[in-house]
Amino acid sequence: ADNSPIETFHSSLKSETFYLDGINRTTNAHVIQIVENYINFYNNIRIQTKLNSQSPVKYRQLTVK
Repeated sequence: ADNSPIETFHSSLKSETFYLDGINRTTNAHVIQIVENYINFYNNIRIQTKLNSQSPVKYRQLTVK
């Protein structure tokens, strides 16, 4: 199985949230909130060059038409 997509996602999640904000210790509830917010950001807002500079959701919408 190819793990590169999820490894890329995890790398982005860590570098754009926990490392960037300097989060070392936090509660489970806070981690869940951070991850849920990042998933929404990653899928709906964050543009990706490999997707023709679109977010994943926007790219999917354009390819379905």
